[in-house]
Amino acid sequence: MNIAVIGDGGWGTAIAMLLEARGHAVTVWGPFADYIAEIRATRRNPRYLPGPELPASIRWTADLREAVPGADVLVLAIPSKFYRAVCAQVAPLLEAGRTLVVSLTKGVCPETHQRMSEVAKAILGTDRVVVLSGPSHAEEVARGIPTAVTCACADHALAVEAQRLFNGPRFRVYTTDDVLGVEIGGVVKNVLAIAVGASDGFGFGDNTRAALITRGLAEMMRLGLRMGAKPQTLSGLAGVGDLIVTCTSRHSRNHAVGERLGKGEAIGDILASMRMVAEGVDNARLLHDLAREYGVEMPIAEVVYRICHQGLPAKEAVLLLMGRAAKPE
Repeated sequence: MNIAVIGDGGWGTAIAMLLEARGHAVTVWGPFADYIAEIRATRRNPRYLPGPELPASIRWTADLREAVPGADVLVLAIPSKFYRAVCAQVAPLLEAGRTLVVSLTKGVCPETHQRMSEVAKAILGTDRVVVLSGPSHAEEVARGIPTAVTCACADHALAVEAQRLFNGPRFRVYTTDDVLGVEIGGVVKNVLAIAVGASDGFGFGDNTRAALITRGLAEMMRLGLRMGAKPQTLSGLAGVGDLIVTCTSRHSRNHAVGERLGKGEAIGDILASMRMVAEGVDNARLLHDLAREYGVEMPIAEVVYRICHQGLPAKEAVLLLMGRAAKPE
């Protein structure tokens, strides 16, 4: 199949490698022509996925007109803050009634609070949108480390189509019709990973990490169920699975942000020094809004919001969480 991967970041690159290995013709688009030329010449992506040599058969372009027309599958692997704008550029080039769209981005539109699949459907003018999510760090997928994820679509046939496309001996794909649950799990876990990272940055131990992950899962369940997600989705790969890997892995950018906060760095300095996007910082503001909208208590997510957006010292967040009124679990 002809596959266009929109996004030259680590995840887009790793997925391109995965699909190329399965025999598909893959073109990757990135926004900066100079950097795309460097990738093409060196067959390396040192900025976003350092290490692996990239297959010679993958095409690289900074021109959407070279990537999108004629694609059987469009894979969206772009940060949530740019998602809507890039979709708007893609829309006039897409064969909406034929092309399968697979969204990899974990986030919510800052302006509208739409989930990424909702943005894709609205802007691209198609219902052929599948969400793929789960515990899947790009660095490990690129190395062929066994990984399991979930693809979600209300149309089961489309979920199965995506499953067949991605499923392989080192990349196992499950299906679900619970798109909302898969996407909300991906949003909440990024914010909770900042909290766990801060705990590690303070030098706290396994007890604190386990408490934050467990109580964070309770917050994920509380919000997800109120919004209409299925409990089995949030207790599955796209919920607790992704939560565990993001909160504990050295590959996690959100955990790294939290760790630096715990060591006393300012959020502005941390973000200014990063090449890649830590979705949890923006997601924290969105969770703050969603928790209020749905009347859900999310104390861990709330202190992350206050640290990232209201200047709350990270040390004070510990006192706020531990000093809350005693209650039943």
